[in-house]
Amino acid sequence: MASGNILIADDDAAIRTVLNQALSRAGYEVRVTGNAATLWRWVQAGEGDLVITDVVMPDENAFDLLPRIKKLRPDLPIIVMSAQNTFMTAIKASERGAYDYLPKPFDLKDLVSIVGRALSQPKARATRETTEEIEGMPLVGRSPAMQEIYRTLARLMQTDLTVMITGESGTGKELVAKALHDYGKRRAGPFVAINMAAIPRDLIESELFGHEKGAFTGAAARSVGRFEQAEGGTLFLDEIGDMPMEAQTRLLRVLQQGEYTTVGGRAPIRTNVRIVAATNKDLRILIQQGLFREDLFFRLNVVPLRLPPLRERTEDIPDLVRHFFKLAATQGLPLKYVDGAALERMKRHRWPGNIRELENLVRRLAALYPQETVTEQLVETELGFDAAPPSDRPSLMNGAPAMAPAAFAADDGASLSMSVEHHLASLFKAHGDDLPPAGLYHRVLREVEGPLLSAALAATRGNQIKAAELLGLNRNTLRKKVRDLDIRLMRSPR
Repeated sequence: MASGNILIADDDAAIRTVLNQALSRAGYEVRVTGNAATLWRWVQAGEGDLVITDVVMPDENAFDLLPRIKKLRPDLPIIVMSAQNTFMTAIKASERGAYDYLPKPFDLKDLVSIVGRALSQPKARATRETTEEIEGMPLVGRSPAMQEIYRTLARLMQTDLTVMITGESGTGKELVAKALHDYGKRRAGPFVAINMAAIPRDLIESELFGHEKGAFTGAAARSVGRFEQAEGGTLFLDEIGDMPMEAQTRLLRVLQQGEYTTVGGRAPIRTNVRIVAATNKDLRILIQQGLFREDLFFRLNVVPLRLPPLRERTEDIPDLVRHFFKLAATQGLPLKYVDGAALERMKRHRWPGNIRELENLVRRLAALYPQETVTEQLVETELGFDAAPPSDRPSLMNGAPAMAPAAFAADDGASLSMSVEHHLASLFKAHGDDLPPAGLYHRVLREVEGPLLSAALAATRGNQIKAAELLGLNRNTLRKKVRDLDIRLMRSPR
């Protein structure tokens, strides 16, 4: 039977009752209070083997009380509960010395299990106390899936454990890696990111480890690699599944021995970086195919962290939309509001591009429409499902007819090619026995290419360099196409 004295502080009488009953049945002695002053008096008197406290109480915020408790009784485990289920709540709980953080509502079995673990290791790890007030919110969402990520991140902040982040494209893997760095003990050091898929395979080793003068043709001077740039900080290895085998072998040596040599160099260089890797591929399948080293996988996969696709956390869409509209407003776009029907329509979309796709949608809605309130019809038009007539949508092009958004519908798993085929079949059917006008091939290419380029430019607010990167085009090629198609972005209303 479990044993121990539990102190509970929560201003909600119903929660105090439920916790009292659950923990008493588990064998613990329980004392409850509705304010922070009584809890502090009990702690000062030496009572309690563990504290469970809400964050917001009528007389004092628990985040102000926690540092005093940890200073007086550093070995007293504290579990923090909160209905303010944000990333920053989890981080603040960790930084102020909480043993664990539980978002409300929570499962009573989980709470009892956490209490048991905390009491079985009374010398709970102490986290550093900080007086720095953290501003901003790098991660957005209150869904259960995101709450679990917040809790995991909070536990990892003060460690140097290697983390493997997996998830579909657009789920925010680099954002999570940056949060691990910015709120961890290496925050004073550099955060360096490298995308393995964006670098020619024969240059990856040089990019990672640097090279000496004369190491290969064109190496006119010594070059610093990403490991050296990230010294004392965090190195984010994005799309790790695209790393060639030769570079994998060298990376494994770094992880095993903590040192590397530059390309063309001989003297080993000690390194002190935290590694965070990410991939949208299944590395276990790549291992079976002989494309990824199994020993490297186990070195990188110390703490696996899966980011859910947006379709698994649709309850976060309202918060994300508000966040992106506010972000767009700080960049000069008009602030918009979204009605309930429009949000529900967004929740029904499958979001193959995940959060990145949602952010691009919000930018288009902010840039292209004068209405202050975004309606379901506008969202329907932009998502391309049962779209409004083309005349109802602001044109991004001059001189090129825009294909109706419905032509690009991909509902219920239909592919883009099937949608285009259906659109063209309707065109031929409309002409009966007569063929459409000559030049149909170039006309269709123009109708598809024009809206695609315009949408990319709208999403990047007219930045052709970023739009070219988004599309995978050379910048000069994009400029020529913009000129040839006479594409002009609408000016945002001020």
